[in-house]
Amino acid sequence: MSIKLEKVVETFYENLEQGKIMGRKCPHCQNVEFPPVYACNECGSLETEWYEISGRAKLHSIVMPAALSSKPEYKNLGKYAYGEVELEEGSRLNAVVRGITKKKRKELQDKLPVNCHASIFQREGGYKTVVFDLDEE
Repeated sequence: MSIKLEKVVETFYENLEQGKIMGRKCPHCQNVEFPPVYACNECGSLETEWYEISGRAKLHSIVMPAALSSKPEYKNLGKYAYGEVELEEGSRLNAVVRGITKKKRKELQDKLPVNCHASIFQREGGYKTVVFDLDEE
């Protein structure tokens, strides 16, 4: 990578290159942080360890991107929305969810939460990131 990254960020992206989606797990309370941070947000411990997440998740809400919130670097994603995703390990985050159109959003709205899973997406600019895809029904 051509940019200088802090160690936790660097390790996260290095693992994405290896096909692994990593969080940090607290050995004291077992809380898993994703995206990874050094301190446990549950108990405050600074002794968290790297942990490969399962990628299984539930989508709890859907927000369609507006002109000001759409990102040009996501043009290769196809149709997408933003949503609150809860990982099987317990962490909740706002994430990009692929394959959601306005019509699909209407179909899903009354079914929420729905199953989804984390995927590694190659962004323009040479690095990978994590997005979510809906599970097949």
